[in-house]
Amino acid sequence: LVFFMHAGFSLLEAGCVRVKNTQNILAKNLLVVTVGFLSWYFVGYAFAFGATSSPNLFAGSTSFVMDGFAESKDKFRFWLFQGAFCATGATIVSGAMAERTQLKGFAIYLIMMSSVIYPIVVYWGWSGQGLLFYDGDKSVVGPSLMDFAGSGLVHMVGGVGALVGALAVGSRAGRWDESQAGEFDAHNVPFCVLGTFFLWFGWYGFNPGSTGSMHDKATANSAGLVAVNTTLSPCVAGLVVFVLRATLVAPKKLDVGGFCNGILAGLVAITAGCAAVQPYEALFIGFFGGLVYQGASMLMKKLKVDDVVDAFAVHGATGFWGLVALGFFGDAGAFHGNGGGQLGTQLFAGFLITLWVGTLSALIFVPLRVLGMLRLDDEFQAKGADLMEHSPAKAYAETA
Repeated sequence: LVFFMHAGFSLLEAGCVRVKNTQNILAKNLLVVTVGFLSWYFVGYAFAFGATSSPNLFAGSTSFVMDGFAESKDKFRFWLFQGAFCATGATIVSGAMAERTQLKGFAIYLIMMSSVIYPIVVYWGWSGQGLLFYDGDKSVVGPSLMDFAGSGLVHMVGGVGALVGALAVGSRAGRWDESQAGEFDAHNVPFCVLGTFFLWFGWYGFNPGSTGSMHDKATANSAGLVAVNTTLSPCVAGLVVFVLRATLVAPKKLDVGGFCNGILAGLVAITAGCAAVQPYEALFIGFFGGLVYQGASMLMKKLKVDDVVDAFAVHGATGFWGLVALGFFGDAGAFHGNGGGQLGTQLFAGFLITLWVGTLSALIFVPLRVLGMLRLDDEFQAKGADLMEHSPAKAYAETA
């Protein structure tokens, strides 16, 4: 199910770009999965989960190229499940930078994201030995981080990388010219809707699957709660965005693409707390998730940051809200009389992820831009990447 989410990302991103760049964005989605899993095989998994007998708080250093898996065969399924998560981070970045990014430049970033940037964040929060979660219930700032399936550890990583990438590569040629505004609309809204449903369906592997097993009553009941929360939050968030854009946000029209992104924002928001909150709390998390997404989306446009699929607003801003929400909701939250300790940990994690991913992404993207390996020139953009570097030159055959 988690692997199937890449079909959803492919449809969504293909629908959001202009028709002349359809194959190009699909090629990047295929590259994310193939290169991403190979990077995970060679080094990514080791940095994320390769804890030693005397572990440190920063990164793992064992199990490179599946060393030791033959003696512990249960690791194979864990490797595959977590590898599908890993590929998600770079997919988020590809959508934000679509239509003006060179394939070779993106591929270099993809390797670094899947090999180093994402795996080390995962080690901090999910290995049980990292600085955000060690000794069962500790972090370097107090209680251990709560992020069940990755609002911060997965989605925020991709969202912050997307923001830095969009800034580094620059806007698409003519993007903010009001006379050309309509030329940048999504070329296939049905693809966007189908991609959203594919992703939502895949999220039932992403979140309930993070229970690790469902062979006993306790884990099955936990997975049931997770699935319910994974349903309620996106329902509310999607409706919040749909209604806001129909009634308050110009041009005050029914926005199907906005509805889709609102749903995805609700899914991202609940991913951290889906196993720790009650269904009524999931409604609140989804409601505020919709507001956070809408606000971040408007801010990006106000600042003229060209994010083709609203990746930062959906995954970065709402991922941060998903982390912070657990400082308020759930048994460890402040609304249940537990003070601000958990909130402090959640905020620290959000800051640390932003600093780590933002800094390393900038150190990769900026030199690529300076060396002429990141941005497609304006002529290339005008003709479209499909025509300029793909065979066949069109994603769709001519109708009779």
